[in-house]
Amino acid sequence: SSDLIKPQQTSFIAANCRRIVVLGAPRVGKTSILRRFLRDGFEERYEPTSEDFHRKLYQIRGETYQIDILDASGERSFPAKRRLSILTGDIFLLVFSLDDRSSFEEVRALHAEIVAAKMALHPSKQKVCVPTVACANKVDLPSEQRAVSRSEVLRALGNGCALFETSAKDGVNMKQVFEALARRGGLPLETGPSQHRKVSIRSYQALRAARQAEKGSKAAVCDAPCGALYPLARRPSFGTDLRLVLGPKGNRKQSKARDKCQIQ
Repeated sequence: SSDLIKPQQTSFIAANCRRIVVLGAPRVGKTSILRRFLRDGFEERYEPTSEDFHRKLYQIRGETYQIDILDASGERSFPAKRRLSILTGDIFLLVFSLDDRSSFEEVRALHAEIVAAKMALHPSKQKVCVPTVACANKVDLPSEQRAVSRSEVLRALGNGCALFETSAKDGVNMKQVFEALARRGGLPLETGPSQHRKVSIRSYQALRAARQAEKGSKAAVCDAPCGALYPLARRPSFGTDLRLVLGPKGNRKQSKARDKCQIQ
């Protein structure tokens, strides 16, 4: 495609960078939810996840934003990898299916693991607020197939986790999920798929260059928000992620590079 840009051709600094880590059992609808977030669409046919890392770039009210999405569900058999993914996450999306109790039990265990891992980064052991959103997916199924009650989920995950009963198939509560991810991650609501114009990476770069040239002018700030999928996005190496967690001098504080992260 003429719109495909090689990674080395799109090197710039994103001032506002967040990583969303997605976790959950297989076949609960994670890929469908991500497809709605990235492309605002749904595909009926089930295919196991082949891509585990996505990147989307935004221009919103004159600011550049970058959202990296890591689907860490493939790391179920690799606890050390999963822990590193959790430690590098800024926002967490947990997905289970309302007709599959074992998928809920897995999310309950994952939620506890996330909280424990994030608390380990804070020597004072003070209570840590972890931005988390849970999707009880497949609410479109008949009620007699429901294996988990809402009250049980709320008791298990606590008030700190935003819970939505969703249908990735029918789009039920998807907008609310994306708004919750934005609010909890300190991102503009315009990062939601229905709140911005979708453009190619070439168009995005041209628009960004124009805005930089007009920096400080009224026109640059008033343009409608837009977002572009970054092609051929690759997860940073595990070494890079580890350095991000340990910080520049090997301590347990997260690096300032978190706020200004180089496009890979």
